[in-house]
This record gives sequence, structure tokens and C-alpha cells, in this order.
Amino acid sequence: MASLNLFSFFALLFLSHGALQLQASHHHVYNRLQAEVSAAGSSSSKGQPYRTGYHFQPPKNWINGPMIYKGIYHLFYQYNPKGAVWGNIVWAHSTSTDLVNWTPRGYGIAPSHPSDINGAWSGSTTFLKDGTPAILYTGINPKNQQVQNLAVPKNMSDPYLRDWVKNPKNPLMAPTPQNGINASSFRDPTTAWMGRDKIWRVIIGSKVDRKGMAILYTSKDFVNWVRAGHPLHSTDGTGMWECPDFFPVLVGGYKSGLDTSKIGPKVKHALKVSLDDTKHDYYTIGNYDPVKDVYTPDHDGLADKDFGLRYDYGKYYASKTFFDSKMNRRILLGWVNESSSVADDIKKGWSGVHTIPRTIWLHKSGKQLVQWPVKEIEKLRGKPVVVPSQVLKGGSKLEVKGVTAVQADVEMYFGKFDLSKAEKLDPSWTDPQLICSRMGSSVGGKLGPFGLLVLGSKGLEEYTAVFYRIFKASDGKYVVLMCSDQSKSSLNNANDKTTYGTFLDIDPTKEILSLRTLIDHSIVESFGGFGKSCITSRVYPTLAIDGAAHLYAFNNGAQHVRIARLTAWSMKKAQIA
Repeated sequence: MASLNLFSFFALLFLSHGALQLQASHHHVYNRLQAEVSAAGSSSSKGQPYRTGYHFQPPKNWINGPMIYKGIYHLFYQYNPKGAVWGNIVWAHSTSTDLVNWTPRGYGIAPSHPSDINGAWSGSTTFLKDGTPAILYTGINPKNQQVQNLAVPKNMSDPYLRDWVKNPKNPLMAPTPQNGINASSFRDPTTAWMGRDKIWRVIIGSKVDRKGMAILYTSKDFVNWVRAGHPLHSTDGTGMWECPDFFPVLVGGYKSGLDTSKIGPKVKHALKVSLDDTKHDYYTIGNYDPVKDVYTPDHDGLADKDFGLRYDYGKYYASKTFFDSKMNRRILLGWVNESSSVADDIKKGWSGVHTIPRTIWLHKSGKQLVQWPVKEIEKLRGKPVVVPSQVLKGGSKLEVKGVTAVQADVEMYFGKFDLSKAEKLDPSWTDPQLICSRMGSSVGGKLGPFGLLVLGSKGLEEYTAVFYRIFKASDGKYVVLMCSDQSKSSLNNANDKTTYGTFLDIDPTKEILSLRTLIDHSIVESFGGFGKSCITSRVYPTLAIDGAAHLYAFNNGAQHVRIARLTAWSMKKAQIA
């Protein structure tokens, strides 16, 4: 992770018996830091309307960061034990059996060695040939150089993996005058993969001038690493690539996940990078040549002005996937920072939250990835509130009653549209976020805006709108715009109230238009087109809090819109100690 930026990493593990020589553990460091945290006192969630009920976040302070071993999921995340702002970074550790309820397990990795004495930053977990989980992570040495280190569990029989030991040869990868690596731009090793030649590969984010790149290293034993003569992939003009992630996906629209080392005729690869310049996650789909060790995207969207495809078009960064071999799926986790001021973060005593874990797979078109909240989250649903099929007239809204509007899961499906009423899309309107900003939820159109008003106050002085508009392009095709409008989300103007938007790749003449939104006090996660596009927002209403929040379906377009089905569930509070 970057020294000035707030974001998370993830690493999921499975273990058996270790095979690496390691130095003494740093458990004493954890004890010392834990004592400092205890001495500083704990912050209660009582009277804190913005703490989430079913999204992962620790009780206090700043966070930012996944794995599964013996049926237990392990979430490692970057954490400041001393405050609600970035600094004093360690790897904190929590475990779960269902990806919903989490128990803290202390610190996984903390600074204790010259190779990480000034910080233990982001990294990933890889399972070695004998089943041992191995963490590669970025450390900051006494010269404030970014170097790569290795740690493995001390006790393989401990299902909670509470103690980790570092390799005595750390750092294993470091910038030198000979290799020309920028010592301040060399971080975030991804999950390694093994080729058919039994050699490990790993990529690390970096840059040369304005060219972002995934530096490639190889190793026969996971300890002695050699830099390859070329990066796995690079793109001019993109700046620093943080938290790279490289993984295989099945062709054909199958939801099954693949082990990171899988290569085959029906396999494509995804390369995700977190761009330090924009603070967004971008990805491409393409082909990996295991002989030349080169990745070639089908379309290098990173080279485009808008940088191409994104996991999430809202507030979302430094994501990481892992292969869940237990459920045969790939899981995506992302970090969402605050939109409030630093002063407000310090006042409330915490900062940062993780999105709900998402299953991720390649769409049958092969053009993009699809995401959907893991099935386990549905165990928190209460009794469904069903709104019968009905028409929403232009300029109307419908309150969804009987649901805890501040902590809910909402699924909405729309009927067929009279597309002859769609307004024309100006050819100059190429930036969806800009369109959403200029044409917010209160700006009436022909087909749209229509969707949901969430976290709304009684008089709608405050609300966050998640909605669609449908346009007709000059080529006769229809264009669906998805927006998350935060401009009215809070009366507190010190918050960032950016409006987000994206074009949804859906043909409304043939496909059902759907919207799912997860609402949790200060976070709104929305999934359009059954997960083709996602937008996450952070909001901090002053009136629409706790029992005073309301939920509405609305239509501010001139054309009537039919709700085919709307179901809402109050969500129980997850057990997150």
C-alpha cells in the first residue's frame, strides 16, 4: 500500500505443513501493541449512527484489507492501532466461518524486522505445493525503501493462524542500483501462480515515469526470486499501479472460480490494478502466454482516456480476490474509505469499511466481469416486505414501509418500457459520471430518472438516489445510465457528496432491468443489471439516521414505469467484535 494513501489488501489462506526456514515470531510485538490499544481505551458504537451493522469494520481506528484454512476464512487488513487516520500500519486479523460474522484474532504481521521496521504494507497469500500458506508483503526498511518480505504460520495445527514468523532472508525482493526499480514505487505483491514448469511467478506494482507496470519475478522455491526481463504488462500514462491482482476466469459465463495457477483452453485472465492517480480499481480481460510470461488484454482499456472497465464506479479501492476452494468460487473484497472530514473521522474514532464480499466471474459475452453479494449475506435477512407489481407514474414516489430503512437489502425489477419515449443521447455525452452529476435525481427526463431513494429523511431534505435513465443513441441502440446521486445525502456540507455514474451494458429491448441495493447506515452498495455494474457510496445523513430513515421507490421521468417486483428485507446485525 502507499505511504500517503488509505486502502486495503486481502489474502485468503489454506494451510498444511510448512517447509521454509523462519526466524522467531513477532508475537511479542503484538502483545506490546495490543497493550497500547487497551491503554488508549475503546470506542463504543452507541450513539454512532454511521457505524455499519453488517459490513466488516473493527471497533475503532483506521482500517484498510482476505483467506480460508480448514474451513475458516481469514481476513487480514491494514490497521492503525493508534488512531482513526493513516499511520502505524500493522496487519490485523479476523476470522469467520461464513464471510458474514467475524472474530478478531490480534495482529498477523507487525513491524519487527529491519525489512519492515517502518511499516508492514499490503500483500497477498499463496498456497505452496505442500499446502502451506505463505504471505508475501511489502515492508518499509530503515531507508524508507519498499521491499518484499515473506511470512508463514508458526503453528500449522492452529486453525486460527494466530502467530506468523518471518523469513530470515527478508527482504526477498528489493530495489537496487542494478535493477533500476524505483524504491518508492515497488509494492503490493499479488497471489503467486505456478507454471507448468513448476516455477512460481508473482507480480508487484510499480511505475517508470508515467508508465504503470506489473513487475514480474520468478522463483523455484518461493524464497529466492529473480526479476524477469520484462513486466507481465505495462501501460503508458497510467502512473503507479497499486495492489495488482491477476487471476484466471472461466469462459462461457460459468460462475465457478479457478485456482490462481489454472491455465487451459477455456480460460481467460483478468488483470486488475488500483491506479494511485485516480484512486479507482480498473481491470482488463485478456490472454496470458505461460511460455513468454506476457499478458495481452483483448482491449487495453487502461490506455483509454477513461482507463476502461472498473469493478465499482463509486468509492472503492485496493480490492483483492481469492479462490474459495471450499465453495468453488472466486471472492472479491474491496475497501471503502470515508467521505467525511478527517476531523469527523477522529471524532467518531474510526475510519474505513469493507464492502460485502462479492462472487466474481466472467460474463458469457467475455467482455466484462460480473459481481454479486455472496449468498451467505442473505442469512441476515428478516421477513420480506413485498411491493406488488404496479405502475409508478411520472413525478411520483412510493414509500416502502415495514422495513428498517437504515439497514436493508432491496431487490427491484422493472417491467417493459415504452422505449419510443426515450430521449436522444447527445453524442458529446460520453462521461456517465458527468451526465449523472448534471442530471441528478431531481432533474426530470423522459424515461427516468427512476429507482430508489435510500436513507431519506421524512421531508426528503436528505436522501441518496440510486436510479436509471434510458436514452436512444444516434445508431438506434438504447443506452442505460446508472447513477448514485449523493448530492442531497446530508445537510453536512463538509462531506464529499460526489455523484457517481456508469453506462450499464444491457439491452432493454431484450433484458430485464434490475437493481439491488445494500443499505447499511453510511454505506450504499448498488448492483445494476444483475451485477454487470456496481456503485458504492458513503453518506452521512444528519436527519435520516436510525429509526428516522425512510425508503422510497420513485420516478421523476415523464413516462410511467412499471415495478414488476420489489422486495425489501430488514437486515440483522452481523456479529463483528
